[in-house]
Amino acid sequence: MTSRQRAATAPRSALTRARVLGSAVALADRDGLGALTMRSLARELGIEAMSLYHHVSNKEDLLDGVVDVVAGEIQEAVGRLDPLPDDAPPSAWRSAVRRQILTARAVLLRHPWATTVLESRTSFSLHVVRYYDSLLGLMRRGGLSYDLIHHAMHALGSRALGFSQELFEPDGATAGSAAGGAATEGADATATALLEQMADQVPHMVEMLAEVGHEEPGQTLGWCDDQTEFEFGLDLILDGLERLAADQR
Repeated sequence: MTSRQRAATAPRSALTRARVLGSAVALADRDGLGALTMRSLARELGIEAMSLYHHVSNKEDLLDGVVDVVAGEIQEAVGRLDPLPDDAPPSAWRSAVRRQILTARAVLLRHPWATTVLESRTSFSLHVVRYYDSLLGLMRRGGLSYDLIHHAMHALGSRALGFSQELFEPDGATAGSAAGGAATEGADATATALLEQMADQVPHMVEMLAEVGHEEPGQTLGWCDDQTEFEFGLDLILDGLERLAADQR
């Protein structure tokens, strides 16, 4: 059972930080990140807003906490993956890293608002640091030097955690609520309409958007971050790292 599920099943009288954070995650899942306020969370819990401050010091502490809950779910999911056997060939690191990253992404797809919060944090969740450390361990098992791993982490960026950062995003395109798909679709249409008004200045952009669409419900963490695009970028980076790792052996 995840931390969020444990919090959801706690009795009303047993208000704890874990229950507060679990309810915050559930609220963001249902209504989107914009709906997560101290007041709305208090209503969700059936308490006065001031009572929350016994468990979270402010909104930033609340956001740090929900990131930790989601990161904990990622760690739990990764922990259920079969470890690399002792006799695995050095080349097995690539498929193991890919599998771990896609496992993290599967968790984020259940909490699409969490990518926005992850990008905004200035403090580290121990769960997130341990997750990255396990990726480094897999790469070391494959014989990659720490210098190459350092380059790899920079190249992967947020993809290492299961999502890609957009260069730009139309207003309303961010996933994260029950209406996230409709909002993304509407933002796509608005952006396309605006670009078509500038077709003589950006002809290639207009032609590309007319040809390419992202229509996979439940597979999107951003305007262009659908499963196909994410795996395409991830595989390009892993293929390049695999060639560099082979050169080091």
